[in-house]
Parts: sequence; C-alpha cells; structure tokens
Amino acid sequence: MDWLTIGVFVFVYAGMILGGVPGLALDRTGVALTGAIALLAAGRLAPREAWDAVDVSTIALLFALMVVSAQLRLGGFYTAVTRRLAAVRVGPVALLGLVVAVAGALSAVLANDIVCLAMAPILAQGGIRRGLNPVPLLLGLACAANVGSAATLIGNPQNMLIGQVLGLDFGAYLLAAGPPALLGLGATWGLIALLYRGRWTTNLPEPEVEAPNFGAWQSAKGLAVLAALVAVFLWGGLGREVAALLAAGLLLLSRRMASRTTLALVDWQLLVLFIGLFVVNHAVAAGGVLSHLLGALRALGLDVTAPGQLYAATAALSNLVSNVPAVMLLLPVVQPLPDPTQAGTLLALSSTLAGNLIVVGSIANIIVIDQAARLGIRISWTEHARTGLPVTLATLAIAWALAG
Repeated sequence: MDWLTIGVFVFVYAGMILGGVPGLALDRTGVALTGAIALLAAGRLAPREAWDAVDVSTIALLFALMVVSAQLRLGGFYTAVTRRLAAVRVGPVALLGLVVAVAGALSAVLANDIVCLAMAPILAQGGIRRGLNPVPLLLGLACAANVGSAATLIGNPQNMLIGQVLGLDFGAYLLAAGPPALLGLGATWGLIALLYRGRWTTNLPEPEVEAPNFGAWQSAKGLAVLAALVAVFLWGGLGREVAALLAAGLLLLSRRMASRTTLALVDWQLLVLFIGLFVVNHAVAAGGVLSHLLGALRALGLDVTAPGQLYAATAALSNLVSNVPAVMLLLPVVQPLPDPTQAGTLLALSSTLAGNLIVVGSIANIIVIDQAARLGIRISWTEHARTGLPVTLATLAIAWALAG
C-alpha cells in the first residue's frame, strides 16, 4: 500500500469537502493542483504519465463550450432575455414558472454556471422593480439551472466528463435524461411556488446592475454557432470536442470582440481543478487504492456498481465533495462495466440533481447566492435548504422512476 498516495488522496478530498485548507488561502482548485504537484515531486507519477492521465477531450470540450457561452454573454443575449422575462406582465407564480422554464432550457445547451452568473443580478433587479421578493425567483433560477443541465451531455461540467469518458451517445442520453429533467423542472416550479405562497412582496430598494448591452449581430452569431454545434452533436460527423473547438475558433474570429475579452470569461479555475483531479485520481487507481476501497465496501455489503447503490452513493458523495470530484471518483467504477450506458446516465442525473440539496452541492448555487449578496439580498444556507431539500428529493425520485 502506497501511504504517500493515500495521504495525498485524503488531503485532496478533505479539501473538496471543506472547500479549501483551514489556515491557508487555498480553495478547491488550489488543493487539487497542489495534490497533483506533490505526486509529481514525490516521483509517484512521471510528468508524461501525469499528462496522459488528463482527459484532453473533456478539457477541450469544456473550454470550447465556455467560449460559446462567453460570446452570448458579451453579446448581451442573457441580458436581453432576462430583462424581457422580468418585465412580462403576469403574476408572481407564473413569472416563477417562466424563470424555471427559461433557465432550464438555456442550461441544457449552455454552461449552467454562466447562465446563473449572467441572469441572477438582472432577474433580482427586475423582480424588485415590480415589488416582488427576489429570493424565490433566484432560488428558482439556481434549481432550474441544475435540473435543466441534467438533460444533456453539455449542460454542466460533470455531464461533459461522463459523456466523453464513457463515449455516451448525445441523442440517446437526451432521450433518457430529457423526460426526467422536464418533469423535474415542473416539480421545481410547483414546490417553490408552494413554499413561498404569501411571501411574494418586498420593499427592497432597486439595485443598480451593470450588464453588457444587447448586440443583435453578436448574439445571433453565437446562437447560430450553438445551433449548428448541437446539430453536429445529435447527428455526428465530428467528435464532440473537435466540433466544439471549431465553433469556438469561429467565434474568436471577430473584428469587434477581442479574443482577450472573450477568453477572460473562461473559467480557468474549473479547468485547472479538472486537471489536478485527473492526475490525483489516476495515481490512486494505478496504486491500487481504489480497488482496496471498493473491496472494503463490498465486504460491508455495499456494491456501488449496482444501479440503486450507485445512484444513492453519487447523490451523497456529490454533496460531500461536490459533484465534479464525486463523478471523477466514481467514473473508474463505472468504466469497466459491460454496458456503462445506464450507469453513466444514472451517474449524470444523480450528481446533477443532488446539487440542489445544499449551497455547496453546485457551483450554480454558490454563484446565485454570491450575486444576490452583492446586491444586498441575503439567502442563508437554511433558506436555501428549505427549497433545496424537497426539490432534490422530488427530482431524484422522478429521475429514478424514469431512468433507474
């Protein structure tokens, strides 16, 4: 048993649980990176082996789709959609339904984190302008972004990883995960509307929000490229990562929008987190640590290769270490299975839907709450949990009933 590798593994995943290292200004990304560096420095992995451990196709796909989403953000697409949404003359419950539907649909084809980052402040401003309590609208945005992103293999980072590593078919996954996500959005709307019944008014001052102005050409260009990209994903012709990089390259060929500005919106921290975890998890698997862990679990009567136990373990682990590290830890368990398609679908659905349970279960939650705080709107962990718990239980039950 390689105790150094085990020590690095424990250090890294303890950091994932705690969100960093107490006493140090080191977040999850920094923990994953320092863990990978420690393994290289100790000679547990050669530099070439560490590089080969990184799934370049996943990193390329994730990067390219961030560029596509950045194009739409800079073009003011999210700004225009959210302002029009907030101005629709309907009652608060119907408005919540529109927010859930739009956020869910956008998050299915665009990175849900950027959807939340771009929409949250404008939605809060629009709600307060109408005298509405912004909290249920913002919680609807966060929950719907998570649920909607579960519908496709490009809605969130963990789904991209699962799709690339397991080679899942885009259309087949959509057919399996789309119905649970759609019903889950309906359940999300109904539960939040019920929980906030009688609490829809506010007297908060309207905040000032800065957002990119709408550019019809830049937005249309981004939407056209996105539509073509989804068509390629559905009907094939190119590898997903190659098609996405081609789309990103086309968008970067602009006379007005500087590539430096677009690339500044890429979440480099998330990409580094992926790279660090790829290296650490490879060392753990290569050193036999994962096999010993699975053997110990089987001795206790737990077999995470069984669909039901995998589904439950994924949900629990996603809220313990966050969904991306949880998926990276469980993928080596799923990969050797004779038919990893169902297991991959359950892994994607469970890790994504479980993200609504607590604030740190999903980056989308953290983004929405942080954006709200910047505008003087406080959403506590308890407030989030009152919504997140029933939404998570309901959507997980729906997904298991339809896809389990």
